[in-house]
Amino acid sequence: MVTEIITLGVILICVIAEIIHYRRIQKIARLAFGPSGRPTIWTHAAPLLRIAAISLCCWGFLSLLLVVEAKIHQADMIQENEYKHLVLILDVSPSMHLKDAGVDQTLMRRKRASQVLESLFNRVPMRQFKTTVIAVYSDAKPLLEDSKDHEVVRHILEELPMWHAYKPGKTKLMDGINMAVKMSKPWNPGSTFIVMLTDGDTVPPTGMPKLPVSVQEFIVVGVGDPHNGKFIDGHMSRQDTNTLRQISNRLGGFYHDGNQKHLPADIISRLNRTKDKKNLDDWTRREWALAAIVFGSSLFTFLPILLHYFGSFYRAGVPIRKTAQVYA
Repeated sequence: MVTEIITLGVILICVIAEIIHYRRIQKIARLAFGPSGRPTIWTHAAPLLRIAAISLCCWGFLSLLLVVEAKIHQADMIQENEYKHLVLILDVSPSMHLKDAGVDQTLMRRKRASQVLESLFNRVPMRQFKTTVIAVYSDAKPLLEDSKDHEVVRHILEELPMWHAYKPGKTKLMDGINMAVKMSKPWNPGSTFIVMLTDGDTVPPTGMPKLPVSVQEFIVVGVGDPHNGKFIDGHMSRQDTNTLRQISNRLGGFYHDGNQKHLPADIISRLNRTKDKKNLDDWTRREWALAAIVFGSSLFTFLPILLHYFGSFYRAGVPIRKTAQVYA
């Protein structure tokens, strides 16, 4: 209330000052604006604009000084509802230990998957993400849920012999996809990115789950040589690009062959995209005070410049006439 009373007092003082200023201008009108004694039409609004500019600045500064509590900004502090979620579906089947990945095709597929994720971690602000890890082989098991410690994620990718926790059998990627969809349902809309790393698997023609509104991107990354396979457990194993593309298409996602290349920049930019700015309905007095200061000070700064160049088209002095040059 004190802020509004002081602002009203400032407005009253400005009105009195503008009246005195107007009377002084009337005495020298012909000198300032030429024989007509009148400026351009829009300048009649200049007193009101000045009063509005000073009032906005006064209200804004007083609000920040007397009403709004000081806000400390810390770059590492993120509100709980502002976190994004990264869900990793990792294929940990025995075929992921075959060595046909990387540029020279000497890396294990699991190691190559780890390199792709390490590149992802280095190119996005991971402090904004909570990470969930789901391991898939003969069934799906959640290894980590909503963790902020990304060193734990790195340890899981590099060190843990996860295949020992499963019964031997066929890889069931659908179990991992279903679990990821179920876990991401309660999260905020558009806050979740699901990344699946695998060398491929057969999927049923029906039964693909519908992604919830919380999922913004579903990314399928294939590892392993897509052309030349290797024998394991009596069958040929290679990256099944057709199946992986089918999975990404059915989920409205994106497939990337990560056997030799990291994730492209356009996918990384989607993960880097920040949350939309506040709506006007979410503005507090602090935001309105800052907006009033910016608008009022800008108006008060540029108004004299506009008055100088566009307040009157009369220019004192004798016009310079061009004389014809005579050549001998």
